[in-house]
Amino acid sequence: MIRIPVRLLVLTVALLATLGVVSPASAATSPYCGITWGSLDKDSATGSGGYVDDVRAGQHTCYDRLVVDVHGSRTYGTWHAGYVDQVSADPSGLPVSLRGGAFLQLTLRAPTVTPNGTVTYAPADDRELVDVTGFRTFRQVALTGQFEGVTTIALGVRARLPFHVSAVTGIPGTANGTRVVLDVAHSW
Repeated sequence: MIRIPVRLLVLTVALLATLGVVSPASAATSPYCGITWGSLDKDSATGSGGYVDDVRAGQHTCYDRLVVDVHGSRTYGTWHAGYVDQVSADPSGLPVSLRGGAFLQLTLRAPTVTPNGTVTYAPADDRELVDVTGFRTFRQVALTGQFEGVTTIALGVRARLPFHVSAVTGIPGTANGTRVVLDVAHSW
């Protein structure tokens, strides 16, 4: 059996590392699924009008998605989204308990009732707005406010993770609608 002195072995590895043949272990250089969204608050104040008509959720490879249909405006895009320490009901301010390790609140300048009193969106259960059983990131979706032309939706999520919000014009079956899409990544 041949014995290689430790000094020679260390010198060889150092030389190979200098030449780029061997590199030390390093953290991944690209973000999870290419996602670069971050977890800070996001706002938009473009367009106006419209009424919340539907809310649904879906699972994707890299994120969970919440979609809010806003009918009555092709240019709607007035919303605020951000993590909160405690979810509060609007307008009472009473705390709302949600499942999850972090809470994301989406506030839309779109009511659920038209000026003539027609209800455009009336869920069967405000606290279980959308069934997210088995989702990787979402734990609970709740309607936490419908007051003075503002609709508030809160999400209980697994942890404080990157998210993205956008408004997409064009709801199939209508010439006048927008989707507000909120995606929350599965990981950093």
